[in-house]
Amino acid sequence: MNLRRIVFLAVLISLLCVPALAGVKYLTGEPDLSAAIQGRNEFYPGEDVTLQVTIENRGLVEMKFVQSTIIEREDMPNTAKLVRATLGAGDSPLIVKADPQAVGDIPGGKTVTVSFAAKIPADAPAGNYILPLQVQYSYLKAAEQYGQDAISYSYRDREKTIPLTVRVQPRAMLEVTSVKCENLNAGTEGYLVLSVRNGGYEDARDAVIYLSRNGNSPIVPTDSNIYVGEFPTGSTRDVRFRVSVSRQASEGTFPVDLFCRYTNTEGDTVTSDTVTVGVPVSGKISFAVVSPPSEAVAGGKNVIEVVYENTGSATARNAQARISAVDPFSSNDDSAYLGDLAPGERAVARYELKVDSEALLKEYGLDSEIRYRDALDNSVISDTMKVRVEVVSPGISPIAIAGIVALVVIVVGAAYYIRKNRKNG
Repeated sequence: MNLRRIVFLAVLISLLCVPALAGVKYLTGEPDLSAAIQGRNEFYPGEDVTLQVTIENRGLVEMKFVQSTIIEREDMPNTAKLVRATLGAGDSPLIVKADPQAVGDIPGGKTVTVSFAAKIPADAPAGNYILPLQVQYSYLKAAEQYGQDAISYSYRDREKTIPLTVRVQPRAMLEVTSVKCENLNAGTEGYLVLSVRNGGYEDARDAVIYLSRNGNSPIVPTDSNIYVGEFPTGSTRDVRFRVSVSRQASEGTFPVDLFCRYTNTEGDTVTSDTVTVGVPVSGKISFAVVSPPSEAVAGGKNVIEVVYENTGSATARNAQARISAVDPFSSNDDSAYLGDLAPGERAVARYELKVDSEALLKEYGLDSEIRYRDALDNSVISDTMKVRVEVVSPGISPIAIAGIVALVVIVVGAAYYIRKNRKNG
C-alpha cells in the first residue's frame, strides 16, 4: 500500500471519528494565478481601447485534516489575498493610461475582471505585442496552532508576471501634405485641392477618400467623395473637392474632415481615422458706393449716376446693379449692367428716378444691391448698400447755379479773346 493511500485512509478514519464541530487543517495548496484578455485583442492604430483582463485563481487544496482539536483557519492557503494588478506596455507601442488596480482577494477557483485603459498610437506598426501583467499578492503559507485556543499565521508575498498578447492590425492612414484653394471666398463656391499620402502600414484597395464638414465649420462639401482606387503605402494622391463657404464666414482658416474607406488585405471594408485639415478662406466679394450724394428735383424725372467699387478679394462676373425706388421715388429703369469687376475696380450705374412733387426736401437713402456670378458661375447677391439722394426744389439748384456761373465765365472769356484778336488784326 503506497503512502497516498495510507494518508487517504487516515483522513477518512479521522473524518468518521470526529464530532460535527471539528476544525479543518489544510496541508497543501497555494494560489495559482493566470490571466487573459476578454473579448477582442486585435486593435487598429489610433484607437482608444479598454482592455478587459480576467484574472483566474486555479489554486487547489490537495489535502486537509479534520479534527475536533483543530482551530478553524480564517484563510485558505489557496486564496490570493490583497491582489494588486499592474499592466505595462513592455516593448509595444501601446500607451497604458491606467494606474495599478487593487483587486482584493481571489479565492481558489474564482475569477475577477480588471479594466485597463490604453491608447494605440496612430503610427503604431502592425504586429503582435506582449503586455506584461504584474500581479502582487499574499497567501497563507502556514498556520501554527498553540494549545486549544491560539494560532499563528504565516503569510508569504508573491509577485508574478503574466504575458498578455495583443495584435495591432495594419491600417491605411491619411496624411495631408499640401492644401490649395481655387476661388474659395466667403459666400461662394470654389475648389479645394489636397495632396493626400497613405502613411499607414497597409495598402488600400478600391479606396474612396471622403470630405466632410467639421462641426459648424462654414465650409460645406458639395462633392463629398472621390474614388482613387489602388492606394499603396507611401503613395500620394491629389484629390479635388468642390466646396461652398457660408456668407457669414470671415476671412480666415476653417476645418474640414478627411477620411478613407477601402478594402484591406483580408477583403474587409475598413475606414481610416479622420484627419482634420485647416482650409484658408478669403473674404467675401463686397461692394461699396463711392460716389457723392446725387440730386433729384421734386416733381420731375431725374437721371442719377452711382459709382460702385468692388472692395472684396475676388472678381465679380457679369455684375448687375439694382436700386430699390420707394416712396417718394419711382422708376421704370432701376437696374444697370456693370460687367466684370475685379478687386478695386469701379463702374458707373445710371438710374432714372421720378420724384413725387410732395416729397420732403431732404436726403434719402435708397437700398441698392448687386447680383453677380462667382468663379463657378453661381448667382450671388451682395449685401445691401445705401445710395444717398438729395431731393431739391424745382427752382434753380446749387448745381444749376454753378453751371450757369461756369457758362458765364466761358462766354465772357470767349468774347474777350475775340475782341483782343480783332484789335491785333
